[in-house]
Amino acid sequence: MHYALRFTFHVLAILSSALLFVSCSKDGQQQPKELIVFGAMSLTDALTEISQRFEVQEGKGIKVYCNFAGSSILQRQIEKGAPADVFISASPKQIDALQGKGLIHSDTRQNVLTNRLVLVTHTDVSLSFANLQTLVEDSIKRIAIGEPNSVPAGVYGKEALINLGIWKAVQRKLVTGLNVRATLAYVESGNADVGIVYQTDATISKKVKVLYQFPDFSHTPIVYPAVVIKGSAHESLARAFVEYLKTSEATELFKKYGFSIVK
Repeated sequence: MHYALRFTFHVLAILSSALLFVSCSKDGQQQPKELIVFGAMSLTDALTEISQRFEVQEGKGIKVYCNFAGSSILQRQIEKGAPADVFISASPKQIDALQGKGLIHSDTRQNVLTNRLVLVTHTDVSLSFANLQTLVEDSIKRIAIGEPNSVPAGVYGKEALINLGIWKAVQRKLVTGLNVRATLAYVESGNADVGIVYQTDATISKKVKVLYQFPDFSHTPIVYPAVVIKGSAHESLARAFVEYLKTSEATELFKKYGFSIVK
């Protein structure tokens, strides 16, 4: 009886292990597919909501994780092998660099959005602003701008100030940010009198107001390209995500946050 009992427990243990293995295998097949999207900092609010909508649409346990930073920082992370499935930059420059190194699926590249460049100040500040030449005057002591040699918003801002003839005159006043949201924060906190940011950043902030909109001719068009990164663990899903960015549902959300859509 003792031997029979031991034998019975042994058989049950084997069956339990087999069932557990089948169960784990089945659960493994149902594990959420995780899509990692690298996005320019200015996309934070819009892309977060769009990613959530995409998860609902796709179902099947899809989970989208977003990594937001300055576009140049994200480019370097991808070049160093950071796991990314999709990259949406605030400038074609970063995508061009990755394409030159063979790190993207070029056939997936498409321009999705455009933006505008504006000058903002804190809502509580009473500033007499006649025109852009006001930035040269002593009443303006600190001008926040994205790092002008790497951050797209800063690059566009520098280009505009050069083309409008006041770059050299205001250089000593510049306070640089690691990304456009850091630039916005300088103005929101009162650590800068004015700041050069995107229209979309001014739209989402309740602490700043727009003083001036830079004319389109003053800088290179602000375009956001999206692309699938080579080596993506879920390439077909990444391709679907890039295509989803052009759907009516996604474009309406982008418009909600102040972006314009590339036709």
